[in-house]
Amino acid sequence: MSDDRRMLADMLARFLADACPVEARVDVAYAAPWHSEAAWTGLAELGAFYALASEEAGGMGGTGFDISVVFEALGRALCPEPVLPTLLGLRLLAAAGRHVDDVLAGQRVAVGIGEVDAPYDLDGIETRAEDGRLTGRKSVVYGGAGAERFLIAAQNSGKLALFEVKAKDAQVSGYGMIDGGPAAEVFLDGAPGELVLADAQDALEDALDAGALALCAEALGAMEVVQGILIDYLKTRKQFGQLIGAFQALQHRAIDLGIEIEQARSIVILAASAEGAPEFGKRVAQAKFLVGKIARLVSEEAIQMHGGIGITWEYPLAHYAKRLVMIDAQLGDTDWHLERLMGALSAE
Repeated sequence: MSDDRRMLADMLARFLADACPVEARVDVAYAAPWHSEAAWTGLAELGAFYALASEEAGGMGGTGFDISVVFEALGRALCPEPVLPTLLGLRLLAAAGRHVDDVLAGQRVAVGIGEVDAPYDLDGIETRAEDGRLTGRKSVVYGGAGAERFLIAAQNSGKLALFEVKAKDAQVSGYGMIDGGPAAEVFLDGAPGELVLADAQDALEDALDAGALALCAEALGAMEVVQGILIDYLKTRKQFGQLIGAFQALQHRAIDLGIEIEQARSIVILAASAEGAPEFGKRVAQAKFLVGKIARLVSEEAIQMHGGIGITWEYPLAHYAKRLVMIDAQLGDTDWHLERLMGALSAE
């Protein structure tokens, strides 16, 4: 890791430890507005979003490793702030040659891509634009609750295009995700939209790949915290007068999890290194597939070894495990990314 990225990671870790401790996170992530406005403002003032955009776009980062550093820190803190839609929005606006100063300064933007019958596939998008007005429904728009504007993928003149829609011109039904954080259903009934990109297929694929990489890095940070919680528990919990960590069976299971997490780290590094290269999509699909499987395994094993306390509201492990399982459902689950890889192999 470069010195600049190490400084960024340290700065974020210190800020999140103060602004988003797990106890405070649990209080804000499950009640409207499902995140902390103060933490969001703090992240913007800290300049964290600049690490997600390239210098050409007005930022000072935007590479795969910059994305990984930011989201790994967010994952460790289990931060519910909707930074993921900011990353997607920055990629899309930069691809369109738009100014992103307002987003870098903290303006809330959300990206509407998935639909009820097409949660992941761009080919299945049915939202349509006609004469600058959009009709359709975007489902589980992460960060949609409280967003000031939306970037909406819609069919237009035979191509997949990108439109900007003001929040006041759409019907937005906000809610909290089951693992915390804001989302929304966005209903468009002839809503006025400004065309941002007439042919947005490539830009959308790039943004989704960057987002999937970010989720993998977030999961990696969260898994490392879960591993630490588990080891501490094995070293302190006693049954029948003996530390449960003294049992070889549990030692082996804990070590196996450590090996799995290292595999996850390796695939995330590989995917981050491919950002900007032709194989980026393939590497990201490999990472999302593997990280999704490992994240679920880490969650289930950690809860199994903890017993009942592992699923209590008051114990941080329960919230980390929930987030790890749900990350798999965002921007393509393990099955979807496996099919994507198989499709690419058959096309070669």
